[in-house]
Amino acid sequence: MGIFDIFGRNKSKSIDQKLNLDWMHTDMHSHLIPGIDDGSKSMEQSIELIRRLEGYGLKKIITTPHIMWEFYKNTPQIILKGLKALRAELLANEIKVEINAAAEYYVDEFFFEKIKNQDQLLTVSENLILIETGFINKPAILFDTIYELELQQYKPILAHPERYYYLINDKKMMHDLLDREVYFQINLLSLTGFYSKEVKVFVEEIINENRIKLVGTDCHNSRYLDALETLPKSKYYEKLQQLDLLNKTL
Repeated sequence: MGIFDIFGRNKSKSIDQKLNLDWMHTDMHSHLIPGIDDGSKSMEQSIELIRRLEGYGLKKIITTPHIMWEFYKNTPQIILKGLKALRAELLANEIKVEINAAAEYYVDEFFFEKIKNQDQLLTVSENLILIETGFINKPAILFDTIYELELQQYKPILAHPERYYYLINDKKMMHDLLDREVYFQINLLSLTGFYSKEVKVFVEEIINENRIKLVGTDCHNSRYLDALETLPKSKYYEKLQQLDLLNKTL
């Protein structure tokens, strides 16, 4: 066997490597309750997506519908009703992956008032709460919101920080958030170039700093999972599996 045969075989092995997420155990960011946000549009689509996620080796899914006042006026009651229906369909289809629901809260004045009023908030686990912002500009009340959450004993998780251009362009702000011990959750898709090359470069920087606490698929539809299956080609695929992530404890 020649040296070029060895290189060719290794390259083929890399390309053919199957996506395996059993090391992750729990996917804590997705949009799988049908018809309530920009994720799954039907129960049939939800079942198909969850079947694929289970096939990657995941044992548990915590799906996180958007709560965004102007677009997705979800409530805990709406989300938990959808979860109940989804669980029934999973049982009927003999899909055994465990599924729970939290929410992905958009940081704005409406969310800030919910916190101040001590409204019921859905958490990923115990006091862990997933928050997001707009992609371009930092919300003026971002740090006030984090402070108010902490006052009420919540632990904020910032969803996909690598996608926020105000952080890409202001690394000091990123470190200010980390110094406040805000947990960072990255999207696995960011490592595939799914969003942009700039996002891919930034998420690699965050991983290199060993500041990631959680990872998620942020699955909305089959296009997301098709792209996710290219993750083993990333040079960070193995590195992800060595991170000390909280996913395994959820």
